[in-house]
Amino acid sequence: MNGPAQPPSVPRLAPRDLLRSGLCVGCGSCAAQPGPHGRRMAWDRDGQLEPAGPRTAMARPDAQLARTCPTSPWAANEDELARALFAGATHIDPLVGRYRSAFVGAVAEGRFRERGSSGGMVTWTASELLQRGLADAVAHVAPTADPAVDGRFFRYRLSRTPAQLADGARSRYYPVELSQVLQEIRATPGRYAVVGIPCFIKAVQLLRREDALMRERIRFTLGLFCGHMKSARLLESFAWQMGVELPDVAGVEYRLKNPGRPASWYTAQLRLRDGRTLQRDWFHLAEGDWGSGFFQNEACNFCDDVVAETADISFGDAWVEPYTQDGRGTNVVLVRSPLLHELVAAAIDQGRLALAPVDADFVRRTQAAGLRHRREGLAYRLTWARPAGLVPRKRVAPGTGSLPRPRKLLYRIRAHVARWSPAVFRLARALRWQWLYLAWARGVVVLYHGVAYSRGRLGAVLARLGWRAP
Repeated sequence: MNGPAQPPSVPRLAPRDLLRSGLCVGCGSCAAQPGPHGRRMAWDRDGQLEPAGPRTAMARPDAQLARTCPTSPWAANEDELARALFAGATHIDPLVGRYRSAFVGAVAEGRFRERGSSGGMVTWTASELLQRGLADAVAHVAPTADPAVDGRFFRYRLSRTPAQLADGARSRYYPVELSQVLQEIRATPGRYAVVGIPCFIKAVQLLRREDALMRERIRFTLGLFCGHMKSARLLESFAWQMGVELPDVAGVEYRLKNPGRPASWYTAQLRLRDGRTLQRDWFHLAEGDWGSGFFQNEACNFCDDVVAETADISFGDAWVEPYTQDGRGTNVVLVRSPLLHELVAAAIDQGRLALAPVDADFVRRTQAAGLRHRREGLAYRLTWARPAGLVPRKRVAPGTGSLPRPRKLLYRIRAHVARWSPAVFRLARALRWQWLYLAWARGVVVLYHGVAYSRGRLGAVLARLGWRAP
């Protein structure tokens, strides 16, 4: 369902418009498209990736960009894309979209589960496509060989063997973009699969819709459930809090697996250039509560897809009991492609996958917080005043509904944290006063938790004080 705000009548879009409106998610699709535009992806001052290039290229309205950018008001939305892609879906749910089958569990064979952040299903599926000859290469995120030389800790690459894929297992809460691999796919004949978060998969599907060559070459899309994207400053802050500077860091694991602890107890590990490793549990880090929104990409405030609704198959963590307590990791899986449904079902019958069927209600419960933030929270955010620029066109209408005051305040605090954490970090970085950012961050987390866990008591106090949420 679309909100009342309609996009302008002329379907043309310039990259500058996206950046000024805070709607660029940094996927790199615009930089990958052929033409003399001269666009490329570059770091902004706050550690996010964004299109850059000659002023004329950034300001030039582009009809193709309007149709293929995943956050463009003119682009087809997730419902429209899924309706065309998965017309034969046997289940349609307003929150998790169209699908043929849904499962919870993990890979039973090999070391996929051990090596992955969760149940190992993403790498297993990608490997199966390669081994069966259904894909010649998989586009996925992997660590760079030397971040100091590369300028990034992670980037997309093409892997052609299961051994190469194994390097990309586990979660990467770091900015990446698709431009280079999309250009490689365009230049090199073959059959490809692409792994990505919801907005990246949507970008790929919009490009496939527009471009016959990409439609022929990109045969499979593997989606990752997503809460929001982080900037590169998250890793830098982790380094600060572990007593080192970013240039000292050679590699990072954001979710070090420990079978003896609950899966929800994240541990970050830094690998240093001198050979040492440092570890810190997320709940001992200033940004340890994911939902508080530190270093979140601004465009994520206007996303309404948690489960990668346009992917052929998508994967998330099963954040419900008893799976949350299982430190080995457990996946929830949504299958939309008939071919992948058959592939998964056969592997279950063979005992290679330990998956049990579930329904949409179960999937919703595993992602309850994210879905709430992307639906009721999004509807509330759409009522806020915005700077001049593009108006997001979403599947929820602006409105507050029956949101209680503490819930409104919670969404306001999250937006405040997302907006101000880069600025405060930037100031602390310039002054070399790490304590400034950390003191601010810990203070807002105390406020955030006070609102989040007050169970209505804080709302009553605020009402007595005369506070009214807009």
